[in-house]
Amino acid sequence: MTSAMVLCRFLHFTVVLMLFGAWAFRPLLLNRESLALDRRLASVCRWMTAVALLSGVCWLLLITASMAGAWEAAFDPATLQLVLTNTFFGQVWGWHLLINGVLMALLLTPLGANLPIRLTLASLLLATLAPVGHGAMLDGLNGQLLILNQIVHLTCVGIWLGGLMLLVMILLQPTGHTVSVILQRFSGVGYALVAGLVITGLINVRVLTGQFWPTPLWSGFALILLIKVLLVVVMLGLALFNRLRIKDCEQRMGTLKSSVIMEWLLGIGAVAAVSLLGTMPPMVAA
Repeated sequence: MTSAMVLCRFLHFTVVLMLFGAWAFRPLLLNRESLALDRRLASVCRWMTAVALLSGVCWLLLITASMAGAWEAAFDPATLQLVLTNTFFGQVWGWHLLINGVLMALLLTPLGANLPIRLTLASLLLATLAPVGHGAMLDGLNGQLLILNQIVHLTCVGIWLGGLMLLVMILLQPTGHTVSVILQRFSGVGYALVAGLVITGLINVRVLTGQFWPTPLWSGFALILLIKVLLVVVMLGLALFNRLRIKDCEQRMGTLKSSVIMEWLLGIGAVAAVSLLGTMPPMVAA
């Protein structure tokens, strides 16, 4: 059941983060109309919204089975209703799935072309991920501040990851786009994203573990967290490499594509690490 939960969390987090990030970055990365790019992005986002809805429902079923201690409980209406109405996770997740369903329906209508509406729903979808998992460990004001910190963290991750996806789509078909200008815009926003990621990440670790870094280092929660951090560090290295070589990017398109795709895949790998971390108890200092 744990493996299924990790896979479900990974799929759901990845598509929700990229949905939000791609729509948020679209006007920042390319401030003019691009019909070919927008058509491809619309098709990809419809599929990702469907995957989000399916994985979100599976997540609910897995949590229900885990709470009841039996697989068959996941398909028992009474047990599902109990989880949705009598648990904090269920109450948040009910709203989360409703928003996901509304977004799916919206994308199948002409209103799906309205970016502000799409982005608003994607923002709510992202925000309702924050109280799930470690974000719900604390009560009262401290718990609310931790959830707020998690929303900021997820927002930074989503914009970076979704922006990279959009950048990959542009680089795969760069005709008609000034790549150097697009990279400069991406890098400009990237500085703020990295600062947000680092600060909110450190706050999360400190609050959840009571330490600046959890111990023991080479096992459990601390080891997976270390792997996540190393993946992000390599991402930053690739981003810095591309930033320093913006001027000659048009002459090295092959290297640039490979580098950006690798950075995007490393980001997805970091989300996989987070998905595993969410199923593990942080080691709180005594």
